[in-house]
Amino acid sequence: MPEPTAIPHESPNPTRRSWLDALRVYLEPSSLRMLTLGFSAGLPLLLVLGTLSFRLREAGIDRSTIGYLSWVGLAYGFKWVWAPLVDRLPIPFVTRALGRRRSWLLLSQVAIIAGLVGMALADPRQTLGPIVWCALAVAFGSATQDIALDAFRIESANLDRQAALAASYQTGYRLAMIWAGAGVLWIAARAEVAPAVAGLSGAAAYQNSAWQTAYLVMAASMLVGVVTVLFSREPAQVVLPPAKNAAEWLRGALVEPFAEFFRRYRWQAALILGLIAIYRISDVVMGIMANPFYVDMGYTKDEVAAVTKIYGVIMTLLGAFIGGVLSMRLGVMRILMAGAVLSAATNLLFAWLAGRGHDVTALIAVVSADNLASGIASAAFIAYLSGLTNVSYSATQYALFSSMMLLLPKFIAGFSGDFVNAHGYANFFTATALLGVPVLVMVWLASRVLPVQKKA
Repeated sequence: MPEPTAIPHESPNPTRRSWLDALRVYLEPSSLRMLTLGFSAGLPLLLVLGTLSFRLREAGIDRSTIGYLSWVGLAYGFKWVWAPLVDRLPIPFVTRALGRRRSWLLLSQVAIIAGLVGMALADPRQTLGPIVWCALAVAFGSATQDIALDAFRIESANLDRQAALAASYQTGYRLAMIWAGAGVLWIAARAEVAPAVAGLSGAAAYQNSAWQTAYLVMAASMLVGVVTVLFSREPAQVVLPPAKNAAEWLRGALVEPFAEFFRRYRWQAALILGLIAIYRISDVVMGIMANPFYVDMGYTKDEVAAVTKIYGVIMTLLGAFIGGVLSMRLGVMRILMAGAVLSAATNLLFAWLAGRGHDVTALIAVVSADNLASGIASAAFIAYLSGLTNVSYSATQYALFSSMMLLLPKFIAGFSGDFVNAHGYANFFTATALLGVPVLVMVWLASRVLPVQKKA
C-alpha cells in the first residue's frame, strides 16, 4: 500500500501572519461550521458527567457512587477501538446520500438524542440502572460523533487553518457546555414547583419532573448539529487504493493507522502519547467533583447557572479566542505550555474557594479564571493533536489521541469521591493541581525533541 501523506508537524519557526489575517479566518465558512458542530459535540459531555453529578447529588446519591459512575465517560477513552469502522465503513443508504463523514455524524446525533430522552424519563431515586444505561448510550453516541467530527474538521482545512478551526470548535463546544451546565440548571430551576420546596435543600428539594424538562430541552438542542450536518458539504476524501481482499481491508482499516503513526515518529511516539495521556489530567479529575462541591457548599442551581452562564461564557470564549490567535502567531507548543501552567494553577483557586464557604463573588472569580485557562489550553491542544494526524487516517489516529487524553484522567477521576470523603475538598483540589506538574515536563521535552523529527 502506498505511503500516504502526513499532515506535517509544526515547524520550529512558524510563519508569522498579520493580526488581521489571523482574525479574518474566524469568519470563513469552515470556521462558522465548526462553531455549530462544536456545539453539537460539547452538549452531551456534561449531561453524562458534570451536570449528571449535580442531579445525582441533589437526589441524595453519595459522592463515592457519583465518582464511580463517572466511569461512564470511559467510553470516550476507548473510542479508538471502533474508530477504524467510522473511518472506513459506509452506512447502508445513508453514506451514499450524505457521504462518509456526514452519515456517521447524523447516526451518532440520533443516538445521542434518544439517550438523552431516556435519561430525562428516568428517576435516579428509584433505581440507577435506567439512567446509567441511557448515559452509556449518550456517551457512546457522543464518542462516535467525536470520531467523525474530528476527521471532518481535519479534512476541512490545511494545517495553517487548524488552530483557527480548533478555536471555533472549542468556542461552540464551550458554549454547549455552558448550555448543558448552566442552561440545564436554569431550566430545571424554572421548572420546579417553588412552593413545594420552600426552605428545603438537597434530596428533600429534588424534583425529577424539573430535571425531566431540562433533559428534554437538551435533547432538542442537538438539532443544531443535525441541521448543520444536513446543510454542510462533505469534505474532499483522500482516495486510497482499493483493497484486494478482506484481509487487506482489515489491515488498512485496523492496523495501518496505528502502524503509520509509530513508523513516522518511531521512539518519539512514546513521548507524544505520554504527553497526550496526561495533558488534561488536572482539569478532568477535578471536574467530576466540581458540581457535588457546589451542592455541598450550598450554592443554588440559579447561582451556579448565573455564574457559569455570564462570567463563564465570557472567559471561555476569550480563552479559546486567545489560544487560537496566539497559536497561529507564536506557535502551538508555546501556548501548550502556557495552557498547562494555567490549568494546574486555577485548581488551587478551587482549594482556596473551599475555605470561603458560600461566597458568590469568590465563585465568580474562580470560575472565570478556570474557564479562561481551559479555553486557552484546549484550543492549543486540539491544534497540536490535529497536526499529528495523517489525512488518510484522520478519524482513527485522532480518535487514538483523544482517547489517550481521557483514558487515564477519567479512570483516576472515578476515585475522586472516595478522596473527597477521606481528605476533604481543599486537599482534593490541591492534589489535582499537583497532577499538572509532570505535564510541564512532558511539554518541555516534546518541544525540544519533536521539531527535529523527520517527516514521513
